[in-house]
Amino acid sequence: MKKRSTSVSKSPPKAGARAKPVKLLAGGNPQVAKADGDAPVQAYIAAMPGWKRDLGKRLDALIVRNVPNVRKAVKWNTPFYGIEGQGWFLGFHVFTRYVKVSFFRGTSLRPAPSGGTGKDARWIDIHEDDLNEAQMTTWVKQAAALPGWGKS
Repeated sequence: MKKRSTSVSKSPPKAGARAKPVKLLAGGNPQVAKADGDAPVQAYIAAMPGWKRDLGKRLDALIVRNVPNVRKAVKWNTPFYGIEGQGWFLGFHVFTRYVKVSFFRGTSLRPAPSGGTGKDARWIDIHEDDLNEAQMTTWVKQAAALPGWGKS
């Protein structure tokens, strides 16, 4: 009887190979491994359920369009956006009935987003078809100009 080898060598996925499906956590939040860069953020957005996926694409495009050289990462199953050497200024997270967009220094934004009771953070809950792009653009530009949270 021949003994099977227990070591497994992983070769890179072949071009066109299907990615492993992303697990949805409570409220439909995609579970994406912690990683830096655009790819994990795009994987998160692609896994957002229903109308939230389109909202995620719109938010990502709005941020990229208004913040040159924005840095991206996924941390704690949440896309983060920041400026190199300045920190993270925004993240968003999927919930059952809305997407929460958090500004880490939101108390400094004018007008400040209405959600939140923390020391610095403020957020807005966006439901289907209620993204105010003009207001979000104003907040994104302001937030990106402030010192961010943590290390980007």
